[in-house]
Amino acid sequence: MKLSQEAGPRPRAAGAGSVGTGVGTAFGTFGELLQGVLPEEDGDFLVTLPVARWTMATFRREPGCGDVTVRPAGKTKALQLARTICELAERHTGLTSAGGTLHVNSVIPEGKGLASSSADLVATARAVGQALGVEMPPARIERLLADIEPTDGVLYPAIVAFHHRTVRLRGILGSLPVMAVVGIDEGGSVDTVDFNRIPKPFTLADRHEYARLLDRLACAVRRRDLAEVGRVATRSAQMNQLLRHKWALEPMREICREVGGLGVAVAHSGTTLGILLDTADPSYTQRVSAAARACAELAGGVTVYRTLSFPRGAGLVRG
Repeated sequence: MKLSQEAGPRPRAAGAGSVGTGVGTAFGTFGELLQGVLPEEDGDFLVTLPVARWTMATFRREPGCGDVTVRPAGKTKALQLARTICELAERHTGLTSAGGTLHVNSVIPEGKGLASSSADLVATARAVGQALGVEMPPARIERLLADIEPTDGVLYPAIVAFHHRTVRLRGILGSLPVMAVVGIDEGGSVDTVDFNRIPKPFTLADRHEYARLLDRLACAVRRRDLAEVGRVATRSAQMNQLLRHKWALEPMREICREVGGLGVAVAHSGTTLGILLDTADPSYTQRVSAAARACAELAGGVTVYRTLSFPRGAGLVRG
């Protein structure tokens, strides 16, 4: 995969200097299939679990406006990114007064470990870049986001291994058949930036286990082996108890066993847990109903998510 090395954004051949509106989208995740630390420098990593929850950003360039405003006003990280891209466009494409209004609309709950902030930022980069005629391939977005916060790998239409603290792709694992995630929320919220400042308590033996789990998961995705994916996700959830304990993990594992689920996935830096189910299983309807009833008894509210499945090789040019 070829990485762009140019000093600044490359304008599109047409429309770079015209008034424009750009629209960008990004999906969320249900926590992670795997998250931990590998036995190497800057070894913090995660493996994404994309779900059908979305953020859409719309940016309207307003000539003569020297600044960017955002709606809702609380989307301050998206505002910071939009301003940075506008400044880059002014320096490298000849645009003047590249300000405008950014609207960010999301159905991804915030502070739960579902990649809401990452989705906001990726959608914003795509929208502002489109409006200003500036290409926004994943590698450029990575560089821009690295100055803002740790980021999930929602730039890529695939399950990916991603170094979230240094904001760089480790590898594209591929895609899986659609699964359902019967999810609960333990309550409260987690600030991603604060969470990533916490020292990791993992030993060298733990780090080597994470390396083995990543190898197992990569093979499982390649083979489309959902049972093995579930086993790896469950083990990762157990190991994360040292870092962010979830009182509901063991009850959720018991429910998973009772309903014949694949395993339990968690938001390692969030508040959500979910039981993975194969939607192609002939007994899926009975299993998902039983899981939802049991989860409701355990935690009250229940949300059923669908994971995303992607065509092979879709949109994976990194540039």
